[in-house]
Amino acid sequence: MLHGVIKFGFVNKQEVVHLDKLRNVAIIAHVDHGKTTLVDEMLKQSGVFRENQEVETRVMDSGDLERERGITILAKNTAVRYGDTKINIVDTPGHADFGGEVERILKMVNGVILLVDAAEGPMPQTRFVLSKALELGHRVIVVLNKIDRPDQRVLEVVDEVLELLMDLGCTDEQLDSPMLFCSGRNGTASYSPEVPGTDLKPLFDTIIKYIPEPTGDETAPFQMLVSSIDYNEFVGRIAIGRIERGTIHANGEIAVCNYHDPDAAPRKAKAVSMYQFEGLQRVPVQEATAGNIIAMSGIGDITIGDTICAPEAVEPIEFVKISAPTMEMTFSVNDSPFAGREGKFVTSRQIRDRLMRETLKDVSLHVSELEGATDSFVVAGRGEMHLSILIETMRREGYEFSVSPPRVLFQTIDGKKCEPVERVVVDVPSESIGAVIEKLGSRKGEFVEMLPVGARTKATFLVPERGLFGYRNEFMTDTKGEGIMSSVFERYEPYKGELTRRGTGSLVAWEQGEAVTYGLYNAQERGALFIGPGTPVYAGMIVGVSPKNEDIPVNVCRRKQLTNMRAAGSDEALRLTPPRVLSLEQCLEFLADDELLEVTPKNLRLRKRILDHSQRMKALKGNKA
Repeated sequence: MLHGVIKFGFVNKQEVVHLDKLRNVAIIAHVDHGKTTLVDEMLKQSGVFRENQEVETRVMDSGDLERERGITILAKNTAVRYGDTKINIVDTPGHADFGGEVERILKMVNGVILLVDAAEGPMPQTRFVLSKALELGHRVIVVLNKIDRPDQRVLEVVDEVLELLMDLGCTDEQLDSPMLFCSGRNGTASYSPEVPGTDLKPLFDTIIKYIPEPTGDETAPFQMLVSSIDYNEFVGRIAIGRIERGTIHANGEIAVCNYHDPDAAPRKAKAVSMYQFEGLQRVPVQEATAGNIIAMSGIGDITIGDTICAPEAVEPIEFVKISAPTMEMTFSVNDSPFAGREGKFVTSRQIRDRLMRETLKDVSLHVSELEGATDSFVVAGRGEMHLSILIETMRREGYEFSVSPPRVLFQTIDGKKCEPVERVVVDVPSESIGAVIEKLGSRKGEFVEMLPVGARTKATFLVPERGLFGYRNEFMTDTKGEGIMSSVFERYEPYKGELTRRGTGSLVAWEQGEAVTYGLYNAQERGALFIGPGTPVYAGMIVGVSPKNEDIPVNVCRRKQLTNMRAAGSDEALRLTPPRVLSLEQCLEFLADDELLEVTPKNLRLRKRILDHSQRMKALKGNKA
């Protein structure tokens, strides 16, 4: 059932929408604070769906990975009508690793809706996205969401939001931002926490009243910055952006240029098709004017950051500076004994083309070829999640390759070696905070502040990014699975010294074959296993973890010797401990410097970089010498 659909009445979708009847707004928040759910309700209450239409929850999260993980990865455009005004809405990712998506789409809007969980309060990503919005001078509507939570603390969170605004150096106008109290799940909003809402009308009214209309001269020569790229198999690349000035007609002549490549000659092209956003659809239009967010197809080699202009007035727009990557991994052709068995795309050319294609729509991703190697590529991104999503997407598409452990990117600032430092916020049961402080302290973490919230404690730390590698599993163990941890890049600080990456060793398969119960039974005495009976293995493949800080070779393919003699009780069933099945993120966290992760559409295999045991021992002795 739809929550009190507000009958706003749609105007003709083909009609040209002028500046005074437009609002462009982005919804920004920390991960899981309810952005996508709120957009769902805004679509429902604006009459986008029929009353009897079945609609999936989180309808904006269209990707398989987005729906599985419950996070938004790519920014998405939609639009609703309120009276005679069209409101373009951009739903943005909340996870810090996809901050590049947030940064560039903020150029398309004139204001933001800052969503804050009424129980959790401002979190690291809240700080990050809000700082970017304030830098651009955007007006902010603060929405305290999930006020129906039993553990909500609305009044305290209001104070925390105001403190955050002041901390980020907001203007007096931004500090005086309107504040609404909302339940995205129930589709209600109100001006006061004491007065329950009935629908989202207060939110729509505030957007119309407070968010300024776009600026731009409709009669000037056409100009548009490409802020996002979509891809369609039938029409190729689709450029998305806000028209800065002028008017464009379908099939009109255009020129493409780039601010950061001033020497390149403008490329002539034609606006074959144009679309505006209406609800969840792209509606073809013949004409669009300044202030509108449109999608345009027909330009083959268009990329994010390009400017589309009228041919008679080629003036590129400077693209927003995207924060630099802080982490890199090496993607290589799979060279294990099982190479090519499961993947569809396995060659270096196929992997290279796929990575380069990803950089066209992900401006935070940098890809370069590894010096002296033709089959390896260095991929730099914003964090482990950023790179793991790329790995998972590629393996689902049929790619097979291997990846190295993640490495942080150091910088030299004022002649000093500096490393990326993350702002980490933990929300844990009060009895667990001691263990968390101890562990983060051993990882060179710096304690900032602590706030008791009922039976739980919220604490903030500044931790080197490399100190967080492999910590998430320990954190969940230390907090008995009840802890919440989130982090966002803070700044570069002087190098904090050596860190022990992992205090455990690996159980390494001795020979190629199929794991059997007898071999596994003997191996499990040495540590925890990652595989079960029947799993194909090869020499050098990692089959488990050893509690000792050294690698132990094990023969998991060893079978029981058959004899004619049997003692009583010798044939009792061998009991195996269920194996620990690692997720992709856990595999990446587990990797030591001399290990790789083999990624195929069907399997994730941990392995040693040097598979042969004797060669590995020689290399180890050489390193120690």
